[in-house]
Amino acid sequence: MSNFVFPPLATPSAAVRGTDARYAVSRIFCVGRNYADHAREMGADPTREPPFYFMKPASALTPSGATVPYPTVTKNYHFEMELVLVIGAPVFKVTPEAARAAIWGYAPGLDMTRRDLQAEAKAAGRPWDTAKGFDQSAILGEIVRVADVGYLERGAITLAVNGSTKQQGDLADMIWNPAEIVSNLSHLYRLHPGDLIYTGTPAGVGAVLPGDVLTGRIDAVGEIQLTVGQPE
Repeated sequence: MSNFVFPPLATPSAAVRGTDARYAVSRIFCVGRNYADHAREMGADPTREPPFYFMKPASALTPSGATVPYPTVTKNYHFEMELVLVIGAPVFKVTPEAARAAIWGYAPGLDMTRRDLQAEAKAAGRPWDTAKGFDQSAILGEIVRVADVGYLERGAITLAVNGSTKQQGDLADMIWNPAEIVSNLSHLYRLHPGDLIYTGTPAGVGAVLPGDVLTGRIDAVGEIQLTVGQPE
């Protein structure tokens, strides 16, 4: 039995629809600018160049329905509604066809962002870690298994703030579809169960304030909710 200097933190995990078992999470990958309209919104060229990635720590995972405090050191706290891929088999340097078989489930996700810190990092050519990987920045809804809904490449994805729709798109609008993302990422990392992949967001991202309630939905996948609390 291992003897730790300090007790290890509990393993981050997510609920799976239709079962009491949970999915243990080890890594959270995120795809940048994977919808053409959002790429334009952020001032980028939405050509089909290879996808790029950033990561959030697994400790940032937060369940749907939570109230999270408005984060520190930002005055521009943004939402990004996303389809999340749930990996269910080890894959390394695989084709899109093989990658498709490794997608075990889906979930609705919110990639919460300190947009002003991201803009500063971009301008200085620095990493996005403080803008993307802060505490409680990876909101996740219930996982639905591919076996229950089939492989998804299309379906409405929406997000509302206080009942007013802000984002409205379709999974078919992705520049890189789920199987292509997993295939590409598998050439950079050995993927395995425990890996989540946030696949990018449609246009319409924006700032939220304490007291705001976010509600998102993806057809066939489910809903997600987040309440923004007061700053700590």
